[in-house]
Amino acid sequence: MNTDASIHVESVTVDFPIYNANMRSIKNQFIYHGTGGRVGRGAGNRLTVRALDDVSVSLEHGDRVGIVGHNGAGKTTLLRVMAGVYEPVRGHVWRHGRTASLLNVSLGIDDVATGYENIMTRGLLLGLAPEEVEERTAEIAEFTELGDYLAMPAHTYSSGMRFRLGFAVCTCFEPEILLMDEWLSVGDRHFVEKARQRLEEFVERAGILVLASQNANLLKRVCTKGVLLDAGKVKATGPIGEVLESD
Repeated sequence: MNTDASIHVESVTVDFPIYNANMRSIKNQFIYHGTGGRVGRGAGNRLTVRALDDVSVSLEHGDRVGIVGHNGAGKTTLLRVMAGVYEPVRGHVWRHGRTASLLNVSLGIDDVATGYENIMTRGLLLGLAPEEVEERTAEIAEFTELGDYLAMPAHTYSSGMRFRLGFAVCTCFEPEILLMDEWLSVGDRHFVEKARQRLEEFVERAGILVLASQNANLLKRVCTKGVLLDAGKVKATGPIGEVLESD
């Protein structure tokens, strides 16, 4: 385990361009729902939504951080910036340590490839070396309980089977940084107990945990620190109990 794992988000701003939209109607929708970032004009006078606005967060090894805020506050956007999925228009993000992003474990499964081929591809995308994936393949295959289906293309899988495959690969190593958008649903009833136990162990092994959720009881159980977002801005940081009270 790398005890030097860290994430530093410095003055990050993220804008999303809106195409083929009327400025007045978009503003009315945001006012009506009372959610989301600020609507404005970006480069080329293009309509944009500011999802994150000058956000700074620093996390070190051992941190268990809950990202708090109403729908549209910027929680998922911040996680995706930390994961490297979104590039900020301003600011910088530094990550030190192997990162596991449990944002959508079934996303990116290749329908044409077999289960075994997907295990290798997704393992490589997680930053594992080919030999590391090979060493873990038997354990991953056993955990999925997919048997001969692993030699078949993923387009023959049900949604539950796809979840099993993605979940088993994503949780097959010891993460230094773990990013989660809500606590994962763990599939069908037969699979639920061992998946729940595996997820708990996976979270426990993480050097840094960042969990975005609206479940206050879960956040109090899992996290020690909190970051409150509102309309893309950091409104409060501190112990998770105090941050939840200020939400």
